[in-house]
Amino acid sequence: KSTVSRWQQFAFGLLFGLWLTCSTPTPTSAPTPSPSPSPKPVTDRLKVRLAGYPRKHNEGRVELFYKGEWGTICDDDFSITNANVLCRQLGFVAATGWTHSAKYGKGQGKIWLDNVMCGGGEKSIEFCKSRGWGNSDCTHDEDAGVVCKDERIPGFVDSNVIDVSIILREEVRLRPVVAMAKKRLPISEGVVEVKYKDGWAQICDVGWSIKNTRVVCGMLGFPHEKKVNKNFYKLYLERQKNHFHIHSVACSGTEVHLAACPLEFSKPNATSTCEGGMAAVVSCMPGPLFMQNSGLKKKLKTSRNVRLKGGAKLGEGRVEVLKDNEWGTVCDDRWNLQSASVVCRELGFGSAKEALTGARMGQGMGPIYMNEVKCAGQERSIWNCPFKNITSEDCQHVEDAAVRCNVPYMGFENSIRLTGGRTRYEGRVEVLGSDSNGTQSWGLICGESWSPKEAMVACRQLGLGYANQGLQETWYWDSSNVTEMVMSGVKCTGTEMSLSQCQHHKTVSCQKSAAKFSAGVICSDTASDLVLNAPLVQQTVYIEDRPLHMLYCAAEEDCLSKSAAQANWPYGHRRLLRFSSQIHNIGRADFKPKAGRHSWVWHACHGHYHSMDIFTHYDLLNANGTKVAEGHKASFCLEDTDCQEGVSKRYECANFGDQGITVGCWDLYRHDIDCQWIDITDVRPGNYILQIVINPNQEVAESDFTNNGMKCNCKYDGHRIWLHNCHIGDAFSEEAERRFDKYPGQLNNQVS
Repeated sequence: KSTVSRWQQFAFGLLFGLWLTCSTPTPTSAPTPSPSPSPKPVTDRLKVRLAGYPRKHNEGRVELFYKGEWGTICDDDFSITNANVLCRQLGFVAATGWTHSAKYGKGQGKIWLDNVMCGGGEKSIEFCKSRGWGNSDCTHDEDAGVVCKDERIPGFVDSNVIDVSIILREEVRLRPVVAMAKKRLPISEGVVEVKYKDGWAQICDVGWSIKNTRVVCGMLGFPHEKKVNKNFYKLYLERQKNHFHIHSVACSGTEVHLAACPLEFSKPNATSTCEGGMAAVVSCMPGPLFMQNSGLKKKLKTSRNVRLKGGAKLGEGRVEVLKDNEWGTVCDDRWNLQSASVVCRELGFGSAKEALTGARMGQGMGPIYMNEVKCAGQERSIWNCPFKNITSEDCQHVEDAAVRCNVPYMGFENSIRLTGGRTRYEGRVEVLGSDSNGTQSWGLICGESWSPKEAMVACRQLGLGYANQGLQETWYWDSSNVTEMVMSGVKCTGTEMSLSQCQHHKTVSCQKSAAKFSAGVICSDTASDLVLNAPLVQQTVYIEDRPLHMLYCAAEEDCLSKSAAQANWPYGHRRLLRFSSQIHNIGRADFKPKAGRHSWVWHACHGHYHSMDIFTHYDLLNANGTKVAEGHKASFCLEDTDCQEGVSKRYECANFGDQGITVGCWDLYRHDIDCQWIDITDVRPGNYILQIVINPNQEVAESDFTNNGMKCNCKYDGHRIWLHNCHIGDAFSEEAERRFDKYPGQLNNQVS
């Protein structure tokens, strides 16, 4: 009984104390204690930033600064609610999404938080439930990211939000300190500077590693890095007033951009100090195409078993790899910037700017060798990366992978311009030249001998894509004040970076020197690319002895050899080598005849208009490359015979229809069509090469002319004929091509 009484007294006292506390007003000066989220609360405001690559300023990998170290958040239990809290903490109104599995690249250091679960009303991620700071069972493969709505909270100011997007949006450059080096391009050594506000700022080199240098060099278009003599720069930099925007960088060396590396930004009041160091200086090794030293250029060799095809600019194109002496493509499954960068560096460029999927640089025609390539980024060749072999169900050429590489700035576009055109993609070509006194002025190029190949180089130099046309007369464009011819006899292979690298006359020689006969171009972002189906030629070849009385129409169109004119018509026959010809457009623009329909020619024998006089050459060659027979298949009509799944036909010859070949379609000339042959009546038995060339005069622009030819080994015993090793002109390695050309020499071929 006495025990109960004591409990009653205790309860009454407790209730009285609570009533007294609640009824007493709180002094206004007394602070209200805030709840602690964990036994170890963050004493300072938590620093947060978005990092990684590729990304925009409002998205990226989430990184937190705790206990003097940057770390990440694991994606376990991550949600849009968590993303909303983080985006508001970063100054954005809300989140539109979140990412898992290190979409923006793997972070470094600690994984600070795991199994984060926010209610949605928290002002900082540190107040959300989690396993506690540094307690995680994750790897950096599970780093979480957020995508914030690109709308800032009005008046938001928070010095703890670190914006690394300044590196992403703006430039990174090398500032040389030697006067001669400033004039010589490309600049491959100097002080690293990042665009900051209205000027440039430096990076403190305390803890700077060769891995950081590798990333900077890759961004600037250089495949390799070199050690730099810091003592050479030290005295110079001590005299300079440096502004340090980035205090430290910790790249792993495989990043494709400085923004993908962990960065520590300088405090706003300490932008002029770098205690214990100086401004970071790097030295890069240019690739062979950009090397000034000709002796060193010979020692530097790029890969012979990887190449880029179909790109308009230097350092871009469809990735092709060489296996068993035959070129093939790479499937785009899991194709990413790390794998693309390995290809770029292997070819003498910097890191990859873009890893392109979906045959963005056109489709290949040969085998597909690789699938799910997974490079770490430091490999010397794509062949050293893990990949899967292809099965027929895995990939098609519509999934061919491509790249755009970082290339050094060469300033070629500053010495060429277009004038008089209706758009920036066309006009009269003017180049910057110097007279004997060194005075620079703009001048014209003589239109004589100007062809699509020269136009290709001009458009590339201008950064305007492919050449749609190369014009020898430009009288119909507005004349400018420039009238003097400063260049003539220009002869390019088509692969040069600028017109100055092409052959041209030492002194200007131009029969028609008037400005209206100067060279011009029409450039285009896209171009067609025609390729012959080589295996089909090999599968369909046969010999036919065709009676002369069935060849009157063919003779009228000059489809027989010259000796047919002396034949005893209509008696006798001609021996014809017949085969099917299937011409694919694997480019990114429709192939259309150069001539307009007003100049097409009606052919009564065939019952349709022919749009091109010379579209394909069919030739039989002997050991020394001399023609022993040719197909006079000159006049063509172009149409879509068939197309890939999902592509519609656009061109047909019937009823005076529009002519051309649509991207993803092909024009089939069957073996039994008139003139689809070579007249071999006068050819003796022996070994030969059958050669077919599409668009031989390059009258119509294409992204790639190297694949316009097709060759086969041909054995003729006087009764039967065999073709083998049929391939388009650039399908084999140089070594295999040399062996191929030796084949006809086994027999001494003659024409009777």
